[in-house]
Amino acid sequence: MLSRTQLKQKIELLVAGLKSLRDEGKFDEPNLDGTAGDYVSFNAWEWPQGVGLYGLAQMWLKTGDTAVKTLLEDWYSAHIEKGLPPQNVNTTAPMLALSLLWRETRDPRWEAPMKDWADRILTDMPRTRCGGFQHNVSDKINDDELWDDTLFMVALFLASYGEGAGRRDLVSEAAFQFMIHTHYLSEPETGLWFHGWTFDGNHNFARARWARGNSWISAGVLDLIELAELDEGTKRYLTEVVKAQLETLIGYQAASGAWHTLVDDPTSYEEISATAAIGYALLKGARLGIGPQSWHEAGLKALSVTLDNIGADGIVDNVSYGTRMGHDLQFYKDIPIQPTGYGQSMALLLLVEALNIAQAEEE
Repeated sequence: MLSRTQLKQKIELLVAGLKSLRDEGKFDEPNLDGTAGDYVSFNAWEWPQGVGLYGLAQMWLKTGDTAVKTLLEDWYSAHIEKGLPPQNVNTTAPMLALSLLWRETRDPRWEAPMKDWADRILTDMPRTRCGGFQHNVSDKINDDELWDDTLFMVALFLASYGEGAGRRDLVSEAAFQFMIHTHYLSEPETGLWFHGWTFDGNHNFARARWARGNSWISAGVLDLIELAELDEGTKRYLTEVVKAQLETLIGYQAASGAWHTLVDDPTSYEEISATAAIGYALLKGARLGIGPQSWHEAGLKALSVTLDNIGADGIVDNVSYGTRMGHDLQFYKDIPIQPTGYGQSMALLLLVEALNIAQAEEE
């Protein structure tokens, strides 16, 4: 593994790459309100940028880098002054990093927007049968559908802000969402997760064991446990869910250290955003004593291949673009490769976790 100094240099490179992302018109995805959708540029308020900001916030909390704190503050100040977009699952994602910033600083600028957003999630966000959040996004209403992405985009924010604000109703809602999604999306035989579920016909669409979807869960469960105080039964349950998943995922890790975009299909391409997030979960789970040494070793392999995919410009290569719900498996194999904020962030989470390990080893 790289030294602390080398890891810090790579982390700085990733941050520079994240800030440099721009929408070059490759994708035309207008929002439902007629505005242009921008899922690439760093300055847009959407889910890829939200995940990117979460990586930055985690980096700041672990390293104390004041330049990153200023970057976060300036980003949120500009957007709040301009006015926030309509609420949906994906536009909630940027709220997660804001909750971390507020929990650490208690800056009064941030609490009112978060409180309003969280309250409207509880009262206004559409739900499916059984109370799961319906996966509505800026450019599409997904009636009666549950997606695994929702947990990372919405539930982690509720847990984090709820814990910081002393709002047990928000933490409880986050835990419920993780459990109801587990019921409909996880596969008991393997512990892997399907991309989605629809109550219109009661099925898991293509039954796609999609790598990035699984990585949202691997990272998300471990982060939920860290972000909020859960009751013991819920914590034990979700710990067993992620243990079963990660044990199976290790068995599908390619020789390179990566995972294929369809976990169980070696003819699908190797995908680095999922690889980084799964590697992050493996290293973190091993560090927390949730998993054995084999998790640590598999996580280091994922770290190695992720580092190999960071270009000289700090851009993470071999990241699949935003993925809608597929009705056949070929759909996932055809998703284009595109640098994204979440690709940068998932690599950032992995490298910051590796930095923790390197620091402990050097001490």
